[in-house]
Amino acid sequence: MARYELGLDVDKLDAIDMHVHVEIDGHGHCSLPDVLNDASSKYFKAEDRHPSLEKIADTYRGLNMAAVVFTVDARTQLHHEPNSIEDLIAGAAEHSDVLIPFGSVDPRTGEEAIARAKHQALELGARGFKFHPSLQGFDPSSEAFYPLWEALAELGLPAIFHTGQNGMGAGLPGGHGIKLRYSNPLLLDDVAADFPGLTLIMAHPSVPWQEEAISIATHKSNVYIDLSGWSPKYFPESLVRAANSMLADKVLFGTDFPLITPEKWLGAFAGLPLKDEVRPRILKDNAVKLLGLGPAEGGR
Repeated sequence: MARYELGLDVDKLDAIDMHVHVEIDGHGHCSLPDVLNDASSKYFKAEDRHPSLEKIADTYRGLNMAAVVFTVDARTQLHHEPNSIEDLIAGAAEHSDVLIPFGSVDPRTGEEAIARAKHQALELGARGFKFHPSLQGFDPSSEAFYPLWEALAELGLPAIFHTGQNGMGAGLPGGHGIKLRYSNPLLLDDVAADFPGLTLIMAHPSVPWQEEAISIATHKSNVYIDLSGWSPKYFPESLVRAANSMLADKVLFGTDFPLITPEKWLGAFAGLPLKDEVRPRILKDNAVKLLGLGPAEGGR
């Protein structure tokens, strides 16, 4: 299996989508059990819930964009194996002109999670990691998971964490056991403070904890916000103000594709009252810096 290596021509890209899900592998295995797939499809009104990695690559290539792609390993909480992360990274290697793979491990598997993270990063070439505390059923501020955060910091790769409201389990009795409080961004403040060398990305407008997320990203240089999961026309006013001012270098374009398409997201984004110089930072420049895609990284 070929190790992933970046193949982007960054200067020619119009944007980098920091939040794209790959929810089915080449063997037809889905990342979520059927009950959660059906509930999230209804919640988001998604037209194509499980596009293949090849279709995702073609979509972003046609839009002259790159995409950070990932899945979530929630095997302990869901009693369901994730779709193949190895296949995801290998597929991204075949489409390295437009795809950037992030890995994922289940923090509740302890030492195994650390070993998997190192394997995905060092041997497969993952460029970061994705976590969903509510879906994976864990409190990221618990010191039980600090060895994992320490390992990620040593690898020097960023980690995306779901924050805020959760479409997974929405409308089901008890939300299918998924607990929203694990996605309060204040839990990540502990991680950011105790691991200043670990870059954290708080995914989504963090409703109902938007002010907390803005405060954390303002306070800590190693914390960013991606704008995925919501149409920009529904963004909290405070988030738009922050993105237009003190967080102009800390906010990242993200869609949550396939749940929201880039075309729909960008159409709504065009209507936000943002400064002209801020838009390219959000759409591309901030991601280039965070992901180490600029000249200073020697094209690695």
